[in-house]
Amino acid sequence: MGKEQFSRSSAKAPRHDPLHVQLMGPSENDPLPQGKQPRAKSARNERKNKPDANFVDAKLSRKILAIAQEQQDEVSKEERGGLSSDDEDEGENTFGKKAIAGSRGFIPAIGDSDDDSDVEEDDDFGTFDEIEIDQRDAELLAKFMPTAPREKKTLADLIMEKINAQNAANAAAAAAASGDVIVPGSEKKKGPLDSVMEYADDDESGENRPMPMGLSPKVVEVYSKVGLLLSRYKSGKLPKAFKIIPSLQNWEEILYITAPENWTVHATYQATRIFTSNLKEKQAHKFFSLVLLDKIRDDIADNKKLNYHLYMALKKSLYKSKAFFKGILFPLCESGTCTLKEAAVVGSVITKVSIPVLHSAAALLRLADMEYTGPNSLFIRVLLDKKYALPYKVIDGLVDHFLRFKMDPRPMPVLWHQAFLIFAQRYKSDITPDQKQALLDLMRFKSHEGITPEIRRELVNSVARGEMLPEPVDDDMLMDI
Repeated sequence: MGKEQFSRSSAKAPRHDPLHVQLMGPSENDPLPQGKQPRAKSARNERKNKPDANFVDAKLSRKILAIAQEQQDEVSKEERGGLSSDDEDEGENTFGKKAIAGSRGFIPAIGDSDDDSDVEEDDDFGTFDEIEIDQRDAELLAKFMPTAPREKKTLADLIMEKINAQNAANAAAAAAASGDVIVPGSEKKKGPLDSVMEYADDDESGENRPMPMGLSPKVVEVYSKVGLLLSRYKSGKLPKAFKIIPSLQNWEEILYITAPENWTVHATYQATRIFTSNLKEKQAHKFFSLVLLDKIRDDIADNKKLNYHLYMALKKSLYKSKAFFKGILFPLCESGTCTLKEAAVVGSVITKVSIPVLHSAAALLRLADMEYTGPNSLFIRVLLDKKYALPYKVIDGLVDHFLRFKMDPRPMPVLWHQAFLIFAQRYKSDITPDQKQALLDLMRFKSHEGITPEIRRELVNSVARGEMLPEPVDDDMLMDI
């Protein structure tokens, strides 16, 4: 008898339910029939439908590329930099080249867009360490302030000096001509703005502003209206007439017509972006010292803090680091009136922005040689805390800076001791044995109960430059003994 054959389809067919179950019908909790079960999503479909976490939109891509370009420019500057950077302008980056080309025809540099969305977000804005100074330390700082602060010079003062000097030269030339006497130098060719002085009547303010007369009345009228616009500016495009100012040979006189002291903080930020991008270092530091520095100090004095747009302008100016030091940091320290609030704000910007090593070294050397005030120590501490590898010339200058107070009868403020501690922590292995011993002797004359023990511990446990490392103790030798 042959074996009964079963087909595969019949073997796979499910057994029917009992009759009473079929009569009751399906319930809600019953599983679906096997053939109608929903298919599980494959891993491939899940990958297709799942949004890519690594996707970067176009706006963020542009920001990343811009930051990468800025970092590349900083690296290029750092490779070309030097302590003696007087001829640094010969090797300027793209911004500098475009400023040079501006004498033949203005070419807007990267970042000239005036759209308000270009104001970069700074999550750490205003997060600088509040400096708490007790009454005793405030009195110590006051002893180091100069008795006669340096006179502050503005852009208007600079233009007035030029006007008065030219008027004196013209008067001398006229007197010589009437007496048939030739005065040496009276035949010097006059510039377009160096003729005589006129007073342009400002109908809006009712003020009379002295103006060089060599300019066309139409030019004076246009830039007076530009200044009026900047005094009310909040957002939007800036006039093209303002954008071409960096390309003009007499840009200082044209800028003076726009009355920078009346600009809004928004206009000051946009102007800083344009001038930082398109002026050479020597010209940019004039803009920083004559316009930006005064705006920043006035705002801090009035509001006890710095406006966000002015803070971003200060941060933008640091991308021309050499001009920043010459136009903002050094004049601020040499003014003799720098407050700790101003020093804390400027110091927070220096902390957040990368600076070429040799520019930082040159700034430290200048601060160390400068007449001492309390804020000087704060800036020295901030620059030392960047942990750059400094040349030995700068290390020697900083050692001399601290040692020169050894015989000073005045007790030193806590800011000085803090800068001393940071120097000992970061550069204890870069000083010579003689300098190390001199600094240890210094602490016998200038000490602070909380800071000096830390400085002594750092120096005693360090190996100075040129010192032999102590020979390691061999355990086997001890066992033999």
